[in-house]
Amino acid sequence: MRALRLTAWGEPPTQTEVEQPVPHGAEVLVRVEATGLCHSDLHVIDAAPGALPYRLPFTLGHEVAGRTLALGPDADGVAVGDRVVLYGPWGCGDCDRCAAGRDNYCDRRDTLAWHGAGLGRDGGMAECVLVPSARHLVPIGDLPADQAAPLSDAGLTSYHAVAGLRHALEEGTTTVVIGVGGLGHLAVQILRATTPSRVLAVDVREEALALADRSGADFGTLMRADTAGVLRKRSGGAGADAVLDFVGTTQTLELAAGILRPGGELAVVGSGGGRLTVSKPGVLPPGFRLSLPFWGTRPELAEVVALAQSGAIHVETEQFPLSAAPEAIGRLRRGRVRGRAVLVPD
Repeated sequence: MRALRLTAWGEPPTQTEVEQPVPHGAEVLVRVEATGLCHSDLHVIDAAPGALPYRLPFTLGHEVAGRTLALGPDADGVAVGDRVVLYGPWGCGDCDRCAAGRDNYCDRRDTLAWHGAGLGRDGGMAECVLVPSARHLVPIGDLPADQAAPLSDAGLTSYHAVAGLRHALEEGTTTVVIGVGGLGHLAVQILRATTPSRVLAVDVREEALALADRSGADFGTLMRADTAGVLRKRSGGAGADAVLDFVGTTQTLELAAGILRPGGELAVVGSGGGRLTVSKPGVLPPGFRLSLPFWGTRPELAEVVALAQSGAIHVETEQFPLSAAPEAIGRLRRGRVRGRAVLVPD
């Protein structure tokens, strides 16, 4: 079968032919219908040797949806032909958090040589993907695969981040979403679907603000010198009750700190390498709380799928055949993908 494999750190992945896996034990073989492509894939491709614990080569792709093709003799909870989305973070499977479906916070994460499909283990940028256990599969029914695949990261990560702030997002509150790409446009929709909070959006691209508007944002503005003042005015003058930063650069973190009201909530999801100096006087609002949400839980993925099935959220995607993966990767690097790039088998 054809697969997109990472064979050397810092080098472009290679299209190659590999043998189709045969499931053993509790394993499940899934025929891939769609795989999302995101900046996490770029971080893996560009990683320096030794920066990640993964062993080369492996197939990329951690946002995967498809149909079960074959089962190992010990697999249960799933039948051949079921349509599923993969729960992306694979933990040790033995600790209390993994047992509760919280592999994203696995107690042994730092000791593993992988972190999931396409993250040290063979992923979904192929015709088929081998899943170690049916516990990593969530049913999707008749939800289109190009909608389901991005839910496993872009949707789940956004949902998990919003869930951590929901206690503070009552009627009359304001939430700011910084960065309206694959995750940010879903965060806007999830906020509208699950909270009464007013949603303001920020990006550096006009087309991203148009996407925010289509996603239901109450207001959008470009990142400029006066953005903090504009957002404070739109929040009624007090500042934002919560900020979700899907970029994570120093510039966006400083904007977030500048628009939070005292006691506000800042969730940093983006991995832009920025810094926020805690000891710098006058920079941070008193009583503010910082969280670093990572991916999400398996029960939350089922909730995200239910939202999509109800029509409450919709992923804007651009589809590429698997053979055009280099083009998709190049466009993602240049910031020229609208919403989420999705690869489908040729």
